[in-house]
Amino acid sequence: MTSGSREQPIRFEPEESCPPPIALLAGFQGAVLLLAPTVLNTAIAIRSSGLDDSYLTWGVFSSMVICGGITALQALRLRFFGAGHIVLSWPAAMFIAIMVTTISAAGLETFASLMIVCSLVQVALAWWLPTLRRIVTPTVSGTVTMLIAISVLPIAFDSVENLPANAPRAAGPVIAGATLLVAVIAALRASGRWRLIAPFSSILAGCAVGAAFGVLDGDHIASAGWFGVPDVPALSIDLTPSKEFWALLPSFAILTLVLGLKTISDGVAIQQGSRRRPRAIDFRRIQGMVSVNGVGMALAGLAGTLPSMAISSYSLSLVKLTGVAARRVGVGVAITAFTLALFSKFTAVLLTIPGPVLGANLMLAMGMLFVSGCQTVLRDGLDSRRMLVVALAIALGLGLHRHHLTRVLFGEEYGELLGSGVTIGAIAAIAMTLLVEALSMRRSRLEVTLDTASIPVIDDFLARLASKLGWNEASTLRLRSAGEETLASLLAQDDDAEGSKRPRLNITARPQGTMVELEFVATTRQENIEDQLAFLAEEVAVPSVDDLSLRLLRFHASAVRHQKYHGVDIVTVQVESSG
Repeated sequence: MTSGSREQPIRFEPEESCPPPIALLAGFQGAVLLLAPTVLNTAIAIRSSGLDDSYLTWGVFSSMVICGGITALQALRLRFFGAGHIVLSWPAAMFIAIMVTTISAAGLETFASLMIVCSLVQVALAWWLPTLRRIVTPTVSGTVTMLIAISVLPIAFDSVENLPANAPRAAGPVIAGATLLVAVIAALRASGRWRLIAPFSSILAGCAVGAAFGVLDGDHIASAGWFGVPDVPALSIDLTPSKEFWALLPSFAILTLVLGLKTISDGVAIQQGSRRRPRAIDFRRIQGMVSVNGVGMALAGLAGTLPSMAISSYSLSLVKLTGVAARRVGVGVAITAFTLALFSKFTAVLLTIPGPVLGANLMLAMGMLFVSGCQTVLRDGLDSRRMLVVALAIALGLGLHRHHLTRVLFGEEYGELLGSGVTIGAIAAIAMTLLVEALSMRRSRLEVTLDTASIPVIDDFLARLASKLGWNEASTLRLRSAGEETLASLLAQDDDAEGSKRPRLNITARPQGTMVELEFVATTRQENIEDQLAFLAEEVAVPSVDDLSLRLLRFHASAVRHQKYHGVDIVTVQVESSG
């Protein structure tokens, strides 16, 4: 399917049907990519929680089944659930620290209850995404992501010492160092498909060094069966929430929101990389993708393991190397993952990986997660206001993490549970974002009917705004024209509403320096305006009357963005002042 390490042109888009053998072969490659992170993240979380080897076997089995099933559900897109794309998923490393804390302090039952409750938070995020997008911003999610990476790193270093009692003292650091060295060399030198299997090379190198120190347990492999379902441990849910449940709920809810926001950014990247020609992002698919995250969290809670997380980098790498973006591949991933999960002997081999190898890979993963958080913060630019949000959240999150002041404020017992730097930093970031929004230049709002009769009202609203800002006549005319043409574009294909009750249109104007951002919020049945503008840019035919409004909008506005959600459309138009 591939030639060397070259990227392949997309032969099958998500909605196109590809032959089952091709889908299954690409699915096999995708499932193999999931193996290393699934085993590494699950093993570290369960071992650090003090659970035994029988639970570890179950945890890896259930993680592989859940991640395979979630990948298939993302691909199938059943009503409001699913992205309709290839979305590879594996256990979320960002939940390792909170899983260890919860199981150690309150037990598996509380962990399961918190996961199930927070799965509803994930679904709620999907449905309230249009409302929450200005509160839980990239600045907030990026800052919390950096704090999560820092909070998990101590577990990675503790894993370096997770060896048999008779192992030499130098064994842990040497094994971890060799694993990191090979991982870094592979990441720097490998390309194409070889880059995707780089984690396996570092694991093999670490295991080889571990064998030299005599820390590999071959008895576990010999005693494992060849095929079957492992013994299911005693799993249950706490139906009477304890004080530990309520104390840990804020941390779980914040991590769940961050996981959802990371899924949104991953979903945008996957949509952009799965088409032959660029299209505007369909946020209805993003909502479906986040909703499936909620399903994954509920299943993980019932199974007592880490929740699944979408990984755009590996999903897009698979598409680029195979040239197949058809969603059938997601089903192929699930079939392969289910088969490998039932292959008990293979799972036993993976579970003999020494603790220092797991820790070294987690160190690298958390380092990459920290950098990802930095990139998220910088995505929309880092002005003085956003810089203040990041600075205060990081300072409070790092400074108060497990500090005795939290026990002074919340008491000895609750202070230990609420003293997470991630929780403190997230609350600070959200509070600062709300404060910045409240103190920013006052917004102007208008609510009208989505109808041509509203044009005079909108025109007067924008004329008064331009006068208030001191814009000249040419800039004022451009602003008024942009508003009129945006309304005309929204109405162009909404003829079905004639004779029935017209939807409401909310317009918000946000002055930003020499530019005004107009936000039109309504419900329409039309195609994405961004896609229509892109088509006009490529069109060489004689302009028609039907696309006149779109052409005028492109002329008057400096930027146009159309976000389609379930039940609501948000069109953002930016208009620059000429003096």
